[in-house]
Amino acid sequence: MMEKGLKGVVAAQTSISHVDGLNGKLLYRGLDIGEVTKRYSFEETAYFLWHGKFPNEDELNDLKNELKRNRKLSSSIKEIIDHLPKNMDLMSVIRTAISSEGSEEYGWKPTIAQAIRLTALVPSIIAYRTRSMEGKPFVSPREDLDHVENYLYIINGTTPLKAHAEALETYMILTLEHGMNASTFSARVTASTESDLVSAATSAIGTMKGPLHGGAPSGVIALLDEVAEAGNPERVIREKLVRGEKLMGFGHRVYKTLDPRAAALKERLLNMTGKDQWLDLALETERTAVALLHEFKPGRSLYTNVEFYAAAIMKAIQMDDELFTPTFTASRMVGWTAHVLEQSEDNTIFRPESVYIGPAHTKEDVKN
Repeated sequence: MMEKGLKGVVAAQTSISHVDGLNGKLLYRGLDIGEVTKRYSFEETAYFLWHGKFPNEDELNDLKNELKRNRKLSSSIKEIIDHLPKNMDLMSVIRTAISSEGSEEYGWKPTIAQAIRLTALVPSIIAYRTRSMEGKPFVSPREDLDHVENYLYIINGTTPLKAHAEALETYMILTLEHGMNASTFSARVTASTESDLVSAATSAIGTMKGPLHGGAPSGVIALLDEVAEAGNPERVIREKLVRGEKLMGFGHRVYKTLDPRAAALKERLLNMTGKDQWLDLALETERTAVALLHEFKPGRSLYTNVEFYAAAIMKAIQMDDELFTPTFTASRMVGWTAHVLEQSEDNTIFRPESVYIGPAHTKEDVKN
């Protein structure tokens, strides 16, 4: 019997990433994600996904300079954002602003220069809208700050703590790419019609907006708030499990063992012990929760997922829940564009079949 949602159907061949849910592995172009986060920056990893190799010093400097040159929002994009309804959610703002980028220069085939442009724009769009809604002036990007550190700077208007910038950079590296997920599939389907990169990215953003894909970790933040207020992780978590409540941030629909992104993020945060109270609280809560889950649900393999530590990072750097999915989008733009570039190299339009399950009318039925 056919699975709904194309589950188990191979839609494309890719050399960009490999998600091995059974063994808890995530590979970027064959390299384990844990090794990537230990050794490389956001810019180096983005270059790796786009080009298939890591940059030398000159190539890295060129990429950083290109990202910096493309951070500036045009007056037309600012005007569009300014005229959007005040009650429009931030993901819809990003989708609309990116869509407005679709000038004639974005034709078939897509280019890495276009990918860099879109990647550079998203953080500026997020910051411009966020600060505008808060009644604050837009903060101009700083030339001396790299991509992630600058993102935090233009959001908050202050130079971020090193520990916060490093934690967010690790998270954003881990979410650059994750196989043929719903938003990546959307991007590749749009690209397969030989549409432009902006259209493909807009499709992906619209898909990411859905709560089943890019939903905010508000449940994890609520758990951490509750633990912080009680001052006793074991009591809070034990009571929840006794009541049969689900622990947010534990378990994953793909990974049947430890989420490798959570493992990599935890390893980085362990190096920051004592530098931020929320990161310390998250580590303590995770240790307690995993032990109690093994006690209450033996054999279920419920481990921490990346959302748990993402929530801890967002809490530490004082980002509102509304910024979680947009920040996810800012990083995933690299993966989407890498897939569109790959699609364009050996393109075939996607045209899946459907199974008709409606009534079987005859000609006589139609006449009557």
